[in-house]
Amino acid sequence: MSTLKPMIDRSRSKLVLQEGKKHPKWVFLLKFLGWATLTGATAAVVGVVAVYYIFTPGLPAIPKVEEYWPPIVSEVYTDDAVLAGEFYNQRRKVVPYERIPKRLVQAFIASEDSSFFDHFGVDVLGTTRAVTKTVLTKLGLRSGGVQGGSTLTQQTAKAVLIAAEGYKEATAKTPKRKIREALLARRLEAALTKEEILYLYLNNVFLGHHSYGVQSAAENYYRKDVRDLTLGEMTLIAGLPQAPSRYSPFLRPEAAKKRRSYVLRRMLEEGMISQEEHDTANAEPVKVYPVEDVFHEFAPYFVEQARRDIVERYGNPALLDQGLKVFTTMDSERQRAAQEAVLRGLLTLDKRQGWRGPLTEKPLAEPERKAFIERAKKVMEGEELVLNRLYVALVTKIDADGKGADIQVGPHTGRLPLLGMRWARKVNPESYYSANGMISSVKKAISEGDLIVVRHVTKKGLWDDKEQYDKKLAEAIPDDEEPKAAAKEPAEGEEGAEAADAAATKAAEAPKSPKKGPKLFRLEQVPEPQSALVSIDPHRQYLTAMVGGYDFDDNEFNRAFQACRQPGSSYKPLVYSAAIEKHKWTEATIIVDSPIVEHDPDSKVSWKPENYTEAFVGDVLLRTALINSMNIPAVKTFGKVGTKNMAEWARTLGLSTPMNMDFSSALGSSCVYPVELAQVYATFNRYGRKKPTYFIRKIEDRFGRTLEDHTAFDDPWAPLQDRVASGYARLFEPGEQVMSPETGFIITHLMRGVVLEGTGAQAQRLGKPTAGKTGTTNDSFDTWFSGFTRDLVAVAWVGYDLNPHPLNRFENGGRAALPIWLEYMKKALADRPQPEFLPWESMELVRLPIDEKTGKIASDGSKNMKLLFFKKGTEPKEYTPQKGQIDEQQFLMGQQ
Repeated sequence: MSTLKPMIDRSRSKLVLQEGKKHPKWVFLLKFLGWATLTGATAAVVGVVAVYYIFTPGLPAIPKVEEYWPPIVSEVYTDDAVLAGEFYNQRRKVVPYERIPKRLVQAFIASEDSSFFDHFGVDVLGTTRAVTKTVLTKLGLRSGGVQGGSTLTQQTAKAVLIAAEGYKEATAKTPKRKIREALLARRLEAALTKEEILYLYLNNVFLGHHSYGVQSAAENYYRKDVRDLTLGEMTLIAGLPQAPSRYSPFLRPEAAKKRRSYVLRRMLEEGMISQEEHDTANAEPVKVYPVEDVFHEFAPYFVEQARRDIVERYGNPALLDQGLKVFTTMDSERQRAAQEAVLRGLLTLDKRQGWRGPLTEKPLAEPERKAFIERAKKVMEGEELVLNRLYVALVTKIDADGKGADIQVGPHTGRLPLLGMRWARKVNPESYYSANGMISSVKKAISEGDLIVVRHVTKKGLWDDKEQYDKKLAEAIPDDEEPKAAAKEPAEGEEGAEAADAAATKAAEAPKSPKKGPKLFRLEQVPEPQSALVSIDPHRQYLTAMVGGYDFDDNEFNRAFQACRQPGSSYKPLVYSAAIEKHKWTEATIIVDSPIVEHDPDSKVSWKPENYTEAFVGDVLLRTALINSMNIPAVKTFGKVGTKNMAEWARTLGLSTPMNMDFSSALGSSCVYPVELAQVYATFNRYGRKKPTYFIRKIEDRFGRTLEDHTAFDDPWAPLQDRVASGYARLFEPGEQVMSPETGFIITHLMRGVVLEGTGAQAQRLGKPTAGKTGTTNDSFDTWFSGFTRDLVAVAWVGYDLNPHPLNRFENGGRAALPIWLEYMKKALADRPQPEFLPWESMELVRLPIDEKTGKIASDGSKNMKLLFFKKGTEPKEYTPQKGQIDEQQFLMGQQ
């Protein structure tokens, strides 16, 4: 016992000493960590399970790679496969992973997620940090934005969430969103290979300037396919996802270059590229190209009309998200020709109307002039002048003798000779444009301090306006609304004008160095009149070209489809075709051209129509009346057909607009849409067979499946399978024969006479068999030319949108609209022969020599004889009483 006690005492003593001792902090820390390890594991498991069950419901399904169909761009093409427009919410073009260069993939991995092939999809620390800081920010315990990294898998998960839930919900800065994103990232990693995740990511990532995915970025920044990018270009694109705006190569090229250097350095550090490759790519200049706006630059009116039609029939989401491929019926070359013709025609016509004055109401004072010049210099810093481009210029000095002016265009000084602005007389709709009416001094149009629009030209270009205008006036053949002898404007002094021309010519032709001498300019102004041109291939039923106005960016109103305008005399062929079809009238029917007064019992208004020449000629043939566009015979023919019958006939031919129920409609007082009038003339061209006109040839969905197809069997641009399938379908759509083929041919023959002998004679300059009709309304508010060859129909309209005043005196369809039509048709039919208009062998027609005075069969030796066509049974039987008799057989069908 005694031996045991000391041991116990020592032991107790030791215990007492330990109880009184202060233990180090690390001892308690170890104990706490041990406890935390045991209890935390359980808590973590419980937390993970809780998070899973709380945040997993509603997560979108993992996309199958083969069923990955994100929003992509819809493309609009011409018939000859030229890209004409794009529509999208997200400009994305999906490309297979195999088409994406390996170096581009490495660049994204190096800059965004270097451990991509090693991790399980989630940056745990970064996500936890982001969630924690978000919570603290929400509680007001921390300021600043959310921070934390995301793997490429998490970024892909975010894209999937955006597609399923919308951008606002899927990008909300909340802990819930980050947790759901991480959970979905884990699911992606479990369901897909790393390469499949990269495929989804690289086709989804936003890279600035409407670019979604690497293919779209390659096109937007470098106008290349993604396969053709250089290493420098790849690394610039790979540096954009973090902050596309901050590193925009357009807005911040230096920042983009620094970011590119970072990506290159990371690739070098990861052993993805050599030092030489790094240095070469790093030395590349940052050179990107503006995003091509093909919609506005190519054919905006045509493409916008296609867009409207697709949205109406398929819906806007289909167009903006589903990657439709739309092939229009537009011929790109003809479309360019139409736009050039309208532009040139309006510029020419507008100058004939006169000078509306400078851009400012009054000349700028000296301080304002200096300020303008300084601003213009900054805008045009380092920019060279481009020939034929328009500029805003400041008039700095006027010659004392009025022979020219000095102007300032940005940093460039220039010269505006009188020869480049002689057209600038004051606007006066009551006057007639002529060479003698042009100004003889620049002082009559501009003053020092004026801001004006000018065009940079060569010496030859100074003459373009005068030569073109005078030539057009000299070659113009009297129109249906133009007297044979045009009134002459009083000259400002013919000798003075000639002297001014001579002096200006001498100054312009003086030997000067183009580098040292002043740049030459011509005065311009934005046209006030507007125009529309519609062109139809009547046999393929294609709308091959269409222009709806001078400038789509200035005014999107499409006058070809939306402007209802009075057709004037262009309506007369409809009136005469009704009489020929329904009342067995003929080309030789006699109509009395004498004064009439029509009384309207409802409005109690009397109307007395007059011919343009204000003269009456008595008995005339129907043919003569149409060729010379006589008003009284047209009104009398309209009366014979009847107002209600004529309204029904117009609807039958294809006009949707209601006709005025009075006799003024005979002269085109009821408005029509240019595109519908063109379709009526296409019906005449087809000898009375009405068929629909298509402006969309084919639509395919994103998988290449055909949604609709109107391809003509002889379309040289369409694939063979389209031509065969659609050509077969067309057999079951023969169209509607709205008039007998004989009537269709006779009305075409009559309009052929309009070109050969009448108001449309200027159209003979086309050099191909042409039929057509001019049209001008009262006071020249609307001017038209509607004409066609065997293979092409075109209608041109010119006028003012709101009719602030009429066009100048004697402006008419032949002078204002026909030149546009003619210029377009020359280019559209270049090197394409056109056959004469001939009747079908099946037509029951008789061709006889007719005396133009009596409408009877002409006797031998008659000087006023014309060979006319008649439906069999409607031909005249009587002969003109002259000496001798001719053999009718020699004038039967087919003899020339």
